[in-house]
Amino acid sequence: MEQHDLSGPPEQPEPKPETRSEPAGGFDFNRPTVVSLLYLSSFFLGITVIVGVVLAYVWKGEPHAEWETSHYDYLIRTFWIGLIGIVVGSILILALIGLLILPAIAVLVIVRCVLSIVNAQKQEPMPNPDTWLA
Repeated sequence: MEQHDLSGPPEQPEPKPETRSEPAGGFDFNRPTVVSLLYLSSFFLGITVIVGVVLAYVWKGEPHAEWETSHYDYLIRTFWIGLIGIVVGSILILALIGLLILPAIAVLVIVRCVLSIVNAQKQEPMPNPDTWLA
């Protein structure tokens, strides 16, 4: 006599999630990109730069892809460049030199953030994360 399995169809193994090196839908909100976007939004919202630098320090200490390490160093340095530039520019505004320093620092921070976003979208490390310029 034949025995029939009444428990239903055999279970299929679950498919493994795809791992891609390129974002599927275009823009990839990876961690360095999030920090850069927080820095850029601080030009309008102010406080998001603090959130960004805290995340950069926290995420730098966690396990992450090898290419991200240079981004965290670069973005942390970008924060300190911006902070020092704002302090110096604000002090020198009395001598009118600050009127040149403050916009220059703003442009430098924007350029550094955009460069980080561009490289993060390609998942490539920053070429020279220890630089004080772009």
